[in-house]
Amino acid sequence: MERINPRVDIAFKKIFGVEESKDLLISLINSIVSEEDQVVDITLLNPYNPKNFAQDKLSILDIKAKGESGKRFNIEIQISDEADYDKRALYYWAKLYTEQLKASQDYASLPKAIGIHILNFTSIPSVDKYHNVFHVREKESGLLYFKDLELHTIELKKFSKDVNEELEDIVARVKNSLDVWVAFLTRNDLFNRDNLPTKWNNPTLKKALTVLDVMNFGDEERDAYESHLKWLRIEANTLRKYEAKGFEEGMEKGIEKGREEEKVKIASSLLKMGLDIRSISESTGLSIEEV
Repeated sequence: MERINPRVDIAFKKIFGVEESKDLLISLINSIVSEEDQVVDITLLNPYNPKNFAQDKLSILDIKAKGESGKRFNIEIQISDEADYDKRALYYWAKLYTEQLKASQDYASLPKAIGIHILNFTSIPSVDKYHNVFHVREKESGLLYFKDLELHTIELKKFSKDVNEELEDIVARVKNSLDVWVAFLTRNDLFNRDNLPTKWNNPTLKKALTVLDVMNFGDEERDAYESHLKWLRIEANTLRKYEAKGFEEGMEKGIEKGREEEKVKIASSLLKMGLDIRSISESTGLSIEEV
C-alpha cells in the first residue's frame, strides 16, 4: 500500500494538528524559529477535525497554535504555486496578529506572531537556500523595529531536487533538525522507522513515520486527500515534461551551434586557400556576408 504523502495539506494537518501529536508540531516549530522563540508547550487554536470536510471542503488547512508565552504561530503547507503568494502570506500574518486583540485590551497586550509557510514550489528563485526568514527593518541601518512581524518560507524543492537520489545522499546533506523534517516531508518514501540512520534514530521522527503509516481517512477525508494529491502528481509530471523538452531543445540548439561552428571553420580554411567568396558561400551554406 502506498504511504500517505505528508505534503498534501490534509495529511500534514492530520499529522501535526492534533492533540495526540503536539510534540511533533513543537519539534517542527522549534526547528524553524530562533532560540528566543522556542516553545515548550503549545495550545492548538484550530485542531484538526474530520467533520470540517463535510461542511467545507474548501477550508484552508493551516495550523494555528499558541505558545506558553502567548506567541502565535500559523503553519501552512502549500501544494501548488499561486499568484501573489507573498501577499497571501502577509495577509495570513495580519489576521493572526490582529485577531488576538479583544475589545477591552490595548495594543501592548499583542504578542509576537510568526507565519511559517512550507511551499511545494520555488517562490524565491533568486536565492539558493530553502529556508528564508523575513522581518521589517529600517532601510539604511537594518534596525529591527517592528519586532512582532516574522515570516518564514521553506521551499521544499530546493532541498530535494533529484527524485533518483538515495537515502545516503539525503543523510549526507542533513545538518540540523529542520533538514530532518524537510527530508521527512519530501523523501519519507526512503525511510524505514525500524531502520533509521544513526543520527536520525530519535523518538520524534519514529513517531511521525508511525503516524504516517497507520493514518486512516474517512470517506470525506479520502476524497479531499485524493483531489489534493492530484495537484502534486500533475505538477511533478508537468515539471518532468518541461525538463525533457528543455533538454531536447538544448540538444537541438547545441547540434545546430556545432554545425554553424563547423561551417565557419571550413569557410576559414577555404579562404586561406584562396577560394573566392561566392564559391565558399555555395559550398558551406553560409551567406556571402557571413563569409
